[in-house]
Amino acid sequence: MKIFNTLTRQKQELKTIEEGKVKIYACGPTVYNFIHIGNARPLCVFDVLRRFLEYTGYEVRFVQNFTDIDDKIIKRANEENLTYKEVSEKYIEEFWKDVKGMNIREATVHPKATENIDEIINIVSTLIDKGYAYAVDGDVYFSPKKFSEYGKLSHQPLEDLEAGARIMVGEVKKEPMDFALWKSAKPGEPYWESPWGHGRPGWHIECSAMVRRYLGETIDIHCGGQDLIFPHHENEIAQSECCNGAPFANYWMHNGYINVDNVKMSKSLGNFFTVRDVAEKYGYEPIRYLMISSQYRSPINYSTDIIEQCKASLVRLYTCRDNLDFALSNAADGEATEEIAAMLKKRRDQFVDAMNDDLNTADAISAVFELVRDINTNVVSAKANKADCEAAIKMFDELTGVLGLVYDRKKEDLDEEIEALIAQRTQARKDRNWAEADRIRDELKAKGIVLEDTAQGVKWHRE
Repeated sequence: MKIFNTLTRQKQELKTIEEGKVKIYACGPTVYNFIHIGNARPLCVFDVLRRFLEYTGYEVRFVQNFTDIDDKIIKRANEENLTYKEVSEKYIEEFWKDVKGMNIREATVHPKATENIDEIINIVSTLIDKGYAYAVDGDVYFSPKKFSEYGKLSHQPLEDLEAGARIMVGEVKKEPMDFALWKSAKPGEPYWESPWGHGRPGWHIECSAMVRRYLGETIDIHCGGQDLIFPHHENEIAQSECCNGAPFANYWMHNGYINVDNVKMSKSLGNFFTVRDVAEKYGYEPIRYLMISSQYRSPINYSTDIIEQCKASLVRLYTCRDNLDFALSNAADGEATEEIAAMLKKRRDQFVDAMNDDLNTADAISAVFELVRDINTNVVSAKANKADCEAAIKMFDELTGVLGLVYDRKKEDLDEEIEALIAQRTQARKDRNWAEADRIRDELKAKGIVLEDTAQGVKWHRE
């Protein structure tokens, strides 16, 4: 597999630290609100990355954090007259509802910042001892100027980065570029004991601590949204490599932005949508489909028309899968044929080649729809035997499973009365009693059961 590495700005072949195993860290949400559709993209994209690596034989250890202490969380707690913990736990619970709705698998570990205070303090102390950080009035700051490679991820020289930096009101840092590792507690704020007094961790340091604790000093892949490249990921690299004396991450993957009606999503513009808002209107699976419908580094556009197109594409996939089940139930016995095996292998190879090319889910989805076309023509319509139907089902489920799609199939059972009516209609058609057959069809339609007469027999679905 080749991955576009933000660090080198090149596609590079994935070579893992330990053969057959991959260590991945993905930045998770700050839990003070419902996740929005911008959050959904890295969640879906890197879930697919994990699924594909496992599909191709890797053992994946996947860590994704929760930032459960932060200025925004404290502000929300004050607004709602809650503790910071009540706010974070509330929105972690809401997070699980949304990610499960989008069929995103749980990470191997979902650590919280507040569960890793000791590790954070240990790293901050080491950085002070090594001369990369300094304490002043209960705060601790990191000095980027002391790390010669600062800017290597964002590919900007220190002078350019420094030009946009400033010292905020209340900060006592030495240089505008210096960033907080530890913040002294203001009156009424939650705090933890530390060598520098009561305080809490800065944002960037928590990820360095959790990477080291749960994955080690050097990991294979670090991923997140494009907006995190600077300063968050740049600062993670600086503090981790200065503390550990080892490379932090060998590959960096960043997904592109989401636009809404071709305008960048922003609360100030009023074009901001939560996953919950969209799911209540369109369902969760169209959101997942949209998020992986383009190659992950490209920007994607959200609009009513586009989400409706995603729904229509999913209908095609579900219809194909239902048709396969129906074909299998009516298929004759027989051995698998070379023609069908070759057709399925061709589509699998096409799919894998696309995914190996920097996780090109857009081309992978195209391969799945070509598989659908082949199945409709050469399996369903051709009345293939059971072995070929089973092989087609296996391949369809494999490829859609890697993408995490077609996960909401519902097997519906008919009650005895409905089954009896369908059997009576089938007999009426055999007896060429068309009037009776039509009468039963209308009766079933009134009960919400729609019949479809096919070459393989009668299919039904609920309206």
